[in-house]
Amino acid sequence: MKRTAINPVSWGDAFSMNQAEITEDATRVLRCAGQTALVEDPDAPHGLRVEGVGDIRRQMEASLAAVDDILHEAHMERSNIVFIRFYTTDTAGFMANYAVYADWIKPAHISPPQTVLGVAALASPELMVEIEVTAAT
Repeated sequence: MKRTAINPVSWGDAFSMNQAEITEDATRVLRCAGQTALVEDPDAPHGLRVEGVGDIRRQMEASLAAVDDILHEAHMERSNIVFIRFYTTDTAGFMANYAVYADWIKPAHISPPQTVLGVAALASPELMVEIEVTAAT
């Protein structure tokens, strides 16, 4: 797969992102539903509980770990990510902890286009972060 960065402005460099990318020669595409800090817990309602309640940094880490699990199951790696979308109920808190993402993506040596959206609520009132990715090989 060939990636060509499109950056008419340079401010995205500070956020480990390209403004856009052209992806060529991809044969498999993974579209991932939003990943959150929900973890299996047989004692919790619906068998799930929110990890890191009230701790946006922990929820970012848990959500990114869930993305890693999806990528692994799809026989892909972080370097295959071509787009990432973050939803958060606390944009200021998310941006204050942005290094969690930057440190996570750095070893992949890519800067996929991304969007950060502030939302009023997610699926559970305790969730503060949800992450969607598109990946390709």
